[in-house]
Amino acid sequence: MGRTKKKLKGLKEGKFRAHPKGFGFVEVGEEEEIHIASEYTNTALNGDTVLVKIIDSGDTKRREGKIIKIKQRQITNVVGTFTHNRSFGFVVPDDKKIGTDIFVSKKHTKGAKTNQKVVVEITQYPSKGKNAEGEVIEILGYKDEAGVDMLSLIKEHNLPYEFPKYVLEEAKQIREEVEKKDIPHRVDLRDNIIFTIDGEDAKDLDDAICVEKLKNGNYKLGVHIADVSYYVKEDSKLDKEAYIRGTSVYMLDRVIPMLPPKLSNGICSLNAGKDRFTLSVDMEINKKGHVVSAQIYKAVINVTQRMTYTDVNKIIQNSDEAVVKKYKKYVKYFKLMEELARILQKRRLEQGSLDLDIPESKITLDEEGKAIAVGKYEQTFANTIIEQFMLTANETIAEKFYWLEAPFVYRIHEVPDADKIAELNKFLFNFGYKIKGKKDSIHPKAFSQVLEEIKGTPEETVISTLILRTLKVARYDNQNQGHFGIASKYYCHFTSPIRRYPDLFIHRMISKYLETKYDMPVEQKEKYHAISLKVADQASEREKLAQKAERDSVDMKKAEFMQDKIGQEYEGIISSVTAFGVFVELENTVEGLIRFENLGEKEYFNYDDVHKILIGEHSNKVYKIGDKIHIRVIEANKELRKVAFERVE
Repeated sequence: MGRTKKKLKGLKEGKFRAHPKGFGFVEVGEEEEIHIASEYTNTALNGDTVLVKIIDSGDTKRREGKIIKIKQRQITNVVGTFTHNRSFGFVVPDDKKIGTDIFVSKKHTKGAKTNQKVVVEITQYPSKGKNAEGEVIEILGYKDEAGVDMLSLIKEHNLPYEFPKYVLEEAKQIREEVEKKDIPHRVDLRDNIIFTIDGEDAKDLDDAICVEKLKNGNYKLGVHIADVSYYVKEDSKLDKEAYIRGTSVYMLDRVIPMLPPKLSNGICSLNAGKDRFTLSVDMEINKKGHVVSAQIYKAVINVTQRMTYTDVNKIIQNSDEAVVKKYKKYVKYFKLMEELARILQKRRLEQGSLDLDIPESKITLDEEGKAIAVGKYEQTFANTIIEQFMLTANETIAEKFYWLEAPFVYRIHEVPDADKIAELNKFLFNFGYKIKGKKDSIHPKAFSQVLEEIKGTPEETVISTLILRTLKVARYDNQNQGHFGIASKYYCHFTSPIRRYPDLFIHRMISKYLETKYDMPVEQKEKYHAISLKVADQASEREKLAQKAERDSVDMKKAEFMQDKIGQEYEGIISSVTAFGVFVELENTVEGLIRFENLGEKEYFNYDDVHKILIGEHSNKVYKIGDKIHIRVIEANKELRKVAFERVE
């Protein structure tokens, strides 16, 4: 026993993050990562928990290591393309980070045929000189069949595509209409004029709003959120499944919901003309955009009109006579919403909230699920109205429950690392900008001032993207640490309980406080404080996974869209410079890599990490972020989710 302890002394434990080229990194804690050369991976696969020995500490920036032991295997099932040989088969994984083909004996192929996508369960992990072995457990279909690409992605990320029968059975017991006996215990707002504003395709409508002008000149903003916790009881089968899922996942042509459609699109969704239970907050907001008072309560509402962002935008811009005429009796309400949203937006920007104007991709699929158009998603001021109202509600709820010292889940966004800010400033210096402030006290305003200065300039997108990369990733925590990105001291997610578990947990806490008249017993507080930590950690992990799956689905469809564009030429902008080439983004948001050999000059390029530029060794030709460049498409690989370009003179 003693010998084992001595042997493992000085080793570090962490998660192995593999690179398709064979090397990788071991993440130790939040800050440290150790580089592992391909000869030292010891057959570890992406995601494995490993013990690593430091073999070179010379470079403080990046330590070198050697994997000594694999403590826990992460991957059990792999999605890939099956190839059939006479006496056996093998699966080439979709995820190139796995780094090993999987051998499948003839009796374990399940009848899979060449070029079919399959799920294979690993029965024997790779050892030196020997591939992994596995057994086909599911055949998804031929790789070119409609929908198989998305299904493969869902299986690759191990997303819970279907609900267990016992969860659906429990959902089936819930009535499709509100319980009449519970209406008298709520504030009855069914005669009030209340709207939902969402995208055309939205089915899970969490939030409804109403705005009125008070006699004192202030505004009254009512935000009504679906009372999901009324239906999803604590520790029920529905609740446990929602906790496991953590969030709904939106993958272009499909949604993997957190709650069964019976709830998410039915009784919990604030559908127009239907009585619905809500958890509501009324806020009195002054002319400077400050919330001067707020009231939280349970209500029953009946949404007057379901609106879309497109129509509301046409109304406030007065750009479509037919739409304005159709909603004539409601026009004054939308004008008032616009008025209040502009006040809230102005206050927020003055506080230093970061207005990162990075365009989102909009991908159009045909009936077979094939990408037929890729472009920028147009944000309208109608989107901003909802964004400002939801931000305000989330801040109001977070601040109130912070001062109550309630068990809670906050949405936090920490201050960026000083080293990363210094790196960013080296780059910004080339353009004449700087993030100002002391090393230990950077304010969001320092970032927002630069974002304001670059508006409308050629370098706007590039600098916005680099600022985004400098910022930390927002996450959930049961301790309030503020939100740097929106320059807010208190923030939470309260407004989407149909699709996010932290919101559902917060609703549950609010309900407890309303029931106990804000005097929750100490033992209950202790119990829920412990639960809140688990909820925050689980939700943060599930959110990361959902975002990765959503990004992969977008990258896959962009590559698919570009497959028939090989040989075509476009103008693009250099979006990133690396030690192996430059990434170029086209006007339609598709991004592709130009490797050194495809930059047009037959020469070696030196990479200047400080200024993020490439310099030609002989020609002194410089490539930098923000440069316009003419390119030709030379590759579009849907399976690898990658696009490659070459420079055209």
